[in-house]
Amino acid sequence: MHICFNGWFWDQPNTGSGQYLRHLLRGLRRIAPDLKLTLVLPPGVTSADDLPADVNLITTTGSRGNLGKVIFEQQTFPRMAGRSGADIAHVPYWGTPLSSPIPLITSILDVIPRVLPQYAPGWRGRLYTALVSGAARGSAHVITISDAAKADIVRVLDIPAEHITTTYLAADEGYNPRLGAEHDEAVRAKYDLPDRYVLYLGGFDVRKRVDQLLLAYTYVQQAEGDEVPLVIAGREPAWGSPMFPDLRAYAAELGIGDNLRWIGYVEEAEKPAIYRMASVFVFPTMYEGFCLPVVEAMACGTPVVANDIPVLAEVVGEGAFLTKTGDERAMAGAIIALLEQDPLRETQITRGLSQATRYSWRKTARETLAVYNRVLEGK
Repeated sequence: MHICFNGWFWDQPNTGSGQYLRHLLRGLRRIAPDLKLTLVLPPGVTSADDLPADVNLITTTGSRGNLGKVIFEQQTFPRMAGRSGADIAHVPYWGTPLSSPIPLITSILDVIPRVLPQYAPGWRGRLYTALVSGAARGSAHVITISDAAKADIVRVLDIPAEHITTTYLAADEGYNPRLGAEHDEAVRAKYDLPDRYVLYLGGFDVRKRVDQLLLAYTYVQQAEGDEVPLVIAGREPAWGSPMFPDLRAYAAELGIGDNLRWIGYVEEAEKPAIYRMASVFVFPTMYEGFCLPVVEAMACGTPVVANDIPVLAEVVGEGAFLTKTGDERAMAGAIIALLEQDPLRETQITRGLSQATRYSWRKTARETLAVYNRVLEGK
């Protein structure tokens, strides 16, 4: 069997689509060494770091702007997939071409632009969303990353449920309570982290509801004083737009600025240490396709507090402390309880570790390979 992949996000390993593509290729190579794999690289990318052995590369020309992306998705990739002699073309993100010379599989990680229209602003955003929405219906099969995402795809894209398969994501092997822990203190020194801290690690767009966490932390600060600061990790955007409200200004307005540590971008290799050393990890998002940071934190043995949204209830089970969405007092109460009640904390750590073991990239690869086989059998 020969699979050809759209590699638009290969050189963007810090994005969800980039991580998914890299882990999936590595997982497929481990479980099916005889599987032939081809990766079509986007314009301007002539080599692929960290690529599994024996993966064929196809380089392309063109631009990397918005129009260039559409041309790559709609014309270049399907043409190259057909020329490669592959049996299946796999687009590992929501960028489906309208037509393909070979059977097409699309991985739709979420449908945020349809569920939250502010994520597809302007006529260009709406036009692109309409294009890929219609094109996705022509896929031989759709893969998604949670049953909650599947339900949204059925509802907003009108794709039959039997044409969609859920394959969960997973934390990398480095996310572990002990593996690599000998480097934790060096990471602590690099980021000047305190002995105890509450952690947020992620993006800052409005969907992430970091404002809710900041408001919740006002109550944590009243209970804990300056003993347990809030560490906020992630590359900061240009503040002050509808998509990225000024959270630094909001924290100052709430009077918690002195107890916040903004540590900025964290290297992928250092994230497990950041999670491991945290007393509590909080993820107040209002919508996700899967919510990988929560699984990563659980896999590191860190208790988790998050909003009770469908995908998190599905993914974490009893492995995290879920509170009513938008209820900053309940979120604060959960954080304080985990900081102060050792039996509760140990219970949640154990539950989180157990839940995280349900997910592995090897399992994701096996289930994806099964989809390839079904598509070929039905061809």
